[in-house]
Amino acid sequence: MQIMKKNLKVLFLAVFVAAASCSFTTKGFDDPDKDKVLLDLITYVLQKGHYDSKDINDTFSEGVYTDFIKGLDPLKRFFLASDIEEFSVYRTEIDDQIKNKELTFFNLVHARFAERMDEVKGMYGEILDIPFDYSEKETINVDYDNLGYAKSKKEVRQRWRKQLKFSTISSYYDLIEEDKTKSESEEGYAVKTEKELEEKSRLDSKISLQEYFEFTNDLERKDYFAVFLNTIVEEFDPHTNYFAPPDRDRFDLRMSGKIEGIGARLQKRNNYINVTGIISGGPAWRGEHIEVGDIILKVKQADEEDAVSIVGMRIYDAVKLIKGSKGTKVTLTIKRVDGTVEDEVITRDVVEIAETWAKSTVIEKEDKAFGLINLPTFYFDMENYKERNAATDIKKEIERLKAEGMEGLVLDLRDNGGGSLRAAVDIAGLFIKEGPVVQVASSGKSKEVLEDKNDEIVWDGPLVILVNELSASASEILAAAMQDYKRAIVIGSKQTYGKGTVQNMIDLNQWLRKNDLGDMGSLKLTTQKFYRVNGGSTQLEGVKSDVVMPDRYSYIDVGERDYDNPLPYDKIAAADYKIWDGYIDFQETINRSNARMAQSEQLKLIEENAKWIKMRRDENNVNLNFDDYSAEIAKRKEETKKFDAVGEYDNKMSYRSLSNEIELMKQDTTLRKKRKRWHKNLSKDIYVEEAVNVLQDLKLNNIKAGKVANIKN
Repeated sequence: MQIMKKNLKVLFLAVFVAAASCSFTTKGFDDPDKDKVLLDLITYVLQKGHYDSKDINDTFSEGVYTDFIKGLDPLKRFFLASDIEEFSVYRTEIDDQIKNKELTFFNLVHARFAERMDEVKGMYGEILDIPFDYSEKETINVDYDNLGYAKSKKEVRQRWRKQLKFSTISSYYDLIEEDKTKSESEEGYAVKTEKELEEKSRLDSKISLQEYFEFTNDLERKDYFAVFLNTIVEEFDPHTNYFAPPDRDRFDLRMSGKIEGIGARLQKRNNYINVTGIISGGPAWRGEHIEVGDIILKVKQADEEDAVSIVGMRIYDAVKLIKGSKGTKVTLTIKRVDGTVEDEVITRDVVEIAETWAKSTVIEKEDKAFGLINLPTFYFDMENYKERNAATDIKKEIERLKAEGMEGLVLDLRDNGGGSLRAAVDIAGLFIKEGPVVQVASSGKSKEVLEDKNDEIVWDGPLVILVNELSASASEILAAAMQDYKRAIVIGSKQTYGKGTVQNMIDLNQWLRKNDLGDMGSLKLTTQKFYRVNGGSTQLEGVKSDVVMPDRYSYIDVGERDYDNPLPYDKIAAADYKIWDGYIDFQETINRSNARMAQSEQLKLIEENAKWIKMRRDENNVNLNFDDYSAEIAKRKEETKKFDAVGEYDNKMSYRSLSNEIELMKQDTTLRKKRKRWHKNLSKDIYVEEAVNVLQDLKLNNIKAGKVANIKN
């Protein structure tokens, strides 16, 4: 979200004065060790600058204790139960150690983890040297949260045997299927024996683990200490993060938008690298290779024979493997949302910036024309907002659609993760005469109300906003404002993402009067919170759609509520705003739409698919018997056939590009292909179909249009 510069200056001034009085210098500490200075400095800035500062007490200590141990060993395959018993004396002592700048807990856990890793390095090769018996009736439970720690090294070895068999059986199955396919399609192909394929699958696993431990061998104590610091700061909220110097450089590079790679946002959760966003215009988006909710298990470079497992790998090390130069290929082993595992070959590229801009189409239904504007992000030029931004582009698209004779407008904010707050406010102003759009609260300060002060209304006709679980931040602000004003009907998921907070990057080096310890890194700090004009926060609860339409994420937590320690939902006083009174039958239209959705066979199938996906994701027992494993895969493939109809839907509406774009297409064949693909996807979209139905139902009050009903708050 765009930085609130005014409030940021106030924060810096307040904290700087306080920090100066505390004399953060490298002198005055009994132990000038950098880690202790960092610990002291970070906790001070957190308590003084965080929007919702927490007491660092015994409860806080228990959170750090649990999360740090889990962060190092989420699959419980290193630490012993005796280790945890030894660590437990510090469960409620970490807060005191933080205040006293002591590192006893960290030093003990870090040293023991290194010791246990060395022990495992000596056993995994021995396990993989022996063929697995896939005829044995055996399962593995992957519900690691409810798994106890091993009581002996013998039990640790048994866990690793099962874990390695689990990771190898999928490779073995794939090799058999690949061999079968080649024998049927390639003349003269020499079929491999099951023994050869089983041996190859174990070798692949061994090489993958060797690569993994090579990465861990490069990690130093400071890397693990950065993990410890992040465990501390993330107890405040999930978006407050510590960035060690190299990590901050990577963050700055990512924010510049010029990284070459696959074009996906990734996050590490429970030892797995999860896809949390697809960047519009990137290669993953263009090729429709992966989707939010997928897990990346392995990475294989084009010039290498073997894939590297990234399970358990640090997020930045995993990203380093995944990204690469434009034009190079990378093969990702993906565990899909529905539990299936597939390989995807992606050609790396830079994000096509033009694909992040607003684009429009004319929807023709019967004898009427409607407009749809897709907005992937609330973009703006960081050097000069007036140069180009989402709001001015949306205004141009509306004018063009009006010239095409549109009778209603759909604004598609699905998968839009946010961006410029100012752009969101300016876009809201295109649909209302004037008034507040969002309230911004900062810790210890009076709220700030951001308003549309331009009384021009660019579009005063029927308006629908499409959202889903991935519509976040600025998207939620715009959708919430239009919902509160009753200016638009919001259609989509039960609720949006639920991120209603603002973060600012703070350079920790500025707090040190004298620094002989080197670069201290930066802290991304949550400093503000957003509230709707009706007083409700968008935090955690997001925006609840007026018309709820299920999708495949309906039963999966993919938003703010899926994080640990999110800030809570709350309310403040409503702003003074005036409901838009241009509709005759606003609520009646919502009721009619909900009634239609209740009867839709397509939506019933989509919801059934969502429930099936949830069921598959919740299954914790995996067969390690090859026949049972194969039968389970065959069963899943058969079950998914009934859901093929979801992607074969035809909403029986036609789509065409605007006149100005048709002219461009005469010279730009690539643009023509992109729009053809987009229109094909829209033709299968039941959500767009219902949006148009709602636009048709909305009747304008031509007498009162533009007038308002006052609300006294």
